[in-house]
Amino acid sequence: MKILNGFKKLVKKGVAAVKHCISAVKAFVLSCISVICGALTRVKTAVCPAAGEGYVDTGVKIIISVVIGGLLLAGLYTLFNSTILPTLGTKISEMFSYTGA
Repeated sequence: MKILNGFKKLVKKGVAAVKHCISAVKAFVLSCISVICGALTRVKTAVCPAAGEGYVDTGVKIIISVVIGGLLLAGLYTLFNSTILPTLGTKISEMFSYTGA
């Protein structure tokens, strides 16, 4: 009988130890899940910011780019027609009409 009581106490201690281990593992898993969720939230906010651009912002940027590009092209066209091409024509004619000395 004494051996049976000792065995029962041993089983109770074993069950208590197993329950303690299970609760410790549960706590560890829950803390891991919490850390992972926090990391995923930080990644999500970094990759997909909430303050995105709207259609109006993009449209205004495109219009500004087109206007600036047009002004640059008009300036280059004026520069070539008024300064570079006439000078180029006279320089070429001077080169080919070289009489030599």
